[in-house]
Amino acid sequence: MATEDTCCSIVPYFKIHQGQLDAFKEIVEEFVSLTDNEAKCLYYGFSFDGDQAHCREGYQDADGLLAHLENVGAPLGEALKIADLTRLEIHGPEQELAKLREPLTDLNPQYFVLEYGFRR
Repeated sequence: MATEDTCCSIVPYFKIHQGQLDAFKEIVEEFVSLTDNEAKCLYYGFSFDGDQAHCREGYQDADGLLAHLENVGAPLGEALKIADLTRLEIHGPEQELAKLREPLTDLNPQYFVLEYGFRR
């Protein structure tokens, strides 16, 4: 049975430049604060393994994901001065991913199409 879930998740991985971990974590606090007010954000958080960071985030749909990227544009620009985006995945059903492919072209993400499953 195919899923009717519209949830989109964006899966970025960052490699933080040497000596910049504390500065990156300060930017993360700004990310979290800004994202906390987004109506379509389902979950959001950063996890770390040494100088690598991952943001675990999901949105009700493609519109929510795009609104988030617009909302955090300024701190993302600052973060990319002190960290490299090493991998970027976008997960969701094709009808939602289709709305993201053009706006996210410059980020060159890998898209994963959700085909089976459920959401509670």
